[in-house]
Amino acid sequence: MRHLFLLKATLLVALLLPAAVWASAIKVVSLNGRILDAETGEPVAYVYLHLEELNRTATSDREGRFHISNVPQGSFTLYLHRIGYTDQKRTIMVDVEEPDKLEFTMHATALTGRAIEVIGRADELRGSHLEDASITVIGMELRKNLGSTLSETLASQPGFAQRAMGAAPSRPVIRGLGDSRVLILQDGERTGDVSFTTADHAVTIDPITANEIEVARGPAALAYGSNAIGGVINVVSDLIPTSRRSSVTGDVSLMGSTVNTGLSGSGNVKMPVASDLMLNLDLNGRFGEDYRTPSGRIDNTFIRSTNSAAGLSYIRPWGYTGLALTSFLSRYGIPPDPGGGHPDGVEIEMARLQAESRTEFVYDGRFFESVEARLSYRYYHHKEFEAPEIIGTEYTAHTANTSLTGRHKGIGFFEEGTIGVWGEFQDYLVLDRGTLDAIGVSGAVFAIQSARFGPWKVDAGLRLDVHHARPKRERTSAVIGEIRRRTFTGLASSASVAYDFGRGWQAGSTFIHSFRAPTMDELYSLGPHLAVYSFEVGNPGLNPERGIGTELFLSHRGNRTRFKGSLYRNAFSNYIYPRSTGRPSVTDPTLTEYRFEGVEALMYGFEGSAELRLRHNISLDGIVSYTYGQRNVDDDEADITGFDGDTAPLPMIPPLAFSFGATWAPGSLSIGSRVRHASAQDRLGEFETRTGAYTILDLHAQYRFMHAGLLHTISLRVDNLLDEEHFNHLSRIKELFPEPGRSFNLLYRLYF
Repeated sequence: MRHLFLLKATLLVALLLPAAVWASAIKVVSLNGRILDAETGEPVAYVYLHLEELNRTATSDREGRFHISNVPQGSFTLYLHRIGYTDQKRTIMVDVEEPDKLEFTMHATALTGRAIEVIGRADELRGSHLEDASITVIGMELRKNLGSTLSETLASQPGFAQRAMGAAPSRPVIRGLGDSRVLILQDGERTGDVSFTTADHAVTIDPITANEIEVARGPAALAYGSNAIGGVINVVSDLIPTSRRSSVTGDVSLMGSTVNTGLSGSGNVKMPVASDLMLNLDLNGRFGEDYRTPSGRIDNTFIRSTNSAAGLSYIRPWGYTGLALTSFLSRYGIPPDPGGGHPDGVEIEMARLQAESRTEFVYDGRFFESVEARLSYRYYHHKEFEAPEIIGTEYTAHTANTSLTGRHKGIGFFEEGTIGVWGEFQDYLVLDRGTLDAIGVSGAVFAIQSARFGPWKVDAGLRLDVHHARPKRERTSAVIGEIRRRTFTGLASSASVAYDFGRGWQAGSTFIHSFRAPTMDELYSLGPHLAVYSFEVGNPGLNPERGIGTELFLSHRGNRTRFKGSLYRNAFSNYIYPRSTGRPSVTDPTLTEYRFEGVEALMYGFEGSAELRLRHNISLDGIVSYTYGQRNVDDDEADITGFDGDTAPLPMIPPLAFSFGATWAPGSLSIGSRVRHASAQDRLGEFETRTGAYTILDLHAQYRFMHAGLLHTISLRVDNLLDEEHFNHLSRIKELFPEPGRSFNLLYRLYF
């Protein structure tokens, strides 16, 4: 009954929180305006507007009019996006005494117009968004690459790869870094699932619900965790409304895929229910059978999932307070292991229930400009069925988070910044033939500051974290030693410097010193995990993982060309990973034993992206990514394993990959193709198998039109047109099964 108590406590605090925080009287206005087509002068409907500093969002109506409430005096950045038009970022000045009626013009474009700027900005998490995200995937780009999972949707971005184990369980890997080194958020909150632990665990987010997907690195990542040296991925659904809307808006989507006879659908409605109350409703479902490869179907790769959510906000001149309830239910299959372990496959049934509250106050004080308070509770449960009535492994987690963040005015030479506190409580239980039952308590304070000196932009951040892990039964194990409570304290820091040369050229560098406490699985695991063909052995004596990351980048944005290139290096003093011993477990000889260890490791590489517009409706683009990973080998290990030298390759490092694409967009129609290539991966960790090179051809087309005052978009994507057999080096089942074959994917979305 603990989760019921935590849920009631969360709801109670959510209702009482606005009364507990004092806000000074402040004058605010509503921004009203209209958006017109620059060539025709006609109104532009369904433009998405985001006032970044205050996290206010709005959508223009059929007459191009928009309304953003509760805006104080000052200078703000307004972001405008609409499919078929060039994205805009405008700086606006708001005068509460004489507010202006705004009018904007937007230029039509049939191309995506995407912008990728990996700068490592130090702006904080605000509302549902990451401000000044490194990468933002939205609109046509999001529709074109929309997959059944988050990692599939992001796989076309530079530096990204997929850790996978079938159709449903996949997770993004950034620059060779994955698991808990990449934080995944939904509307700025952690998901509470266990997708970061092992490859068979799925992310509890369906990308079809996303309005945007944002990625941030550098100082920005410190606003939510000290361990995200790989980056922070935020899926924006805007579930808790932040400003008033005058009418009902929303969208409906329907998507089908031939590779697994898949079908998914979603619906979102945003509506005013009273003068000060706004309601958001989300509903989606996904169905898919076993997927097909060029060599035949892969048994037990089905997926069934549904995601429902509702958000309600009370919006006043002082800000807003809101509450959201979310449920995610899923059942999916893990392919069989013909050589042992589970010859018939494993089915995983999972559920995530979440209650979240968020309150923001806008201040007229001398120091603080706004204060945001968050409180959330998540119940996560999943079962792994090794047979219809046999549960091999079962996870249960109750997680509560709270945070208080203040955006303030300048301090010294810093022009603006954010300070905040964050806390987490987790009751974590894993049942298998061994039992992991522990309590985790974490807390953090952080400060992120920003300054400009002419063409120079400087961002800096600090975060102090304390993590305490306590097993409910302390004891001594003959296998892993003393199972005892552990406390880890560490300071993480990051800085970013960028120089604007003018004419669209910019260069800079980012530094990050990360701190990651071992997870409870890494400390206390002891038992078989049939879904990933392994027997996992924890290490209660692990020390924290510390990393130092550096990056150099150069970018250019012009009218016809865009370019971004980065060189990066990440060095770890205690890189923690499950190392294969290569020998069968003593208690279960059908499974290979994996032990968690910490080693000195180094990763470095490069990534780049470029776009060239040959004409106003023809463009070429390309991306390239490469990561080199190695770990140190001591003399004792070299004698046992026969390694030649002081280093050995790290396992699960993606190979060199690049792609080239072309798009032709006559009017409202867009047609294009992309060639993807991955080199062979010959640098192998212990007991890892080689994967060969492959080249894949994809096609895509999109069409948009207005009918009856509504915006309709249709997207067709053909993956692996030539039905090429290929293997993903980051797949845990690559020794047994290839990746999916030819697939036709059709997406229809209606905006109203």
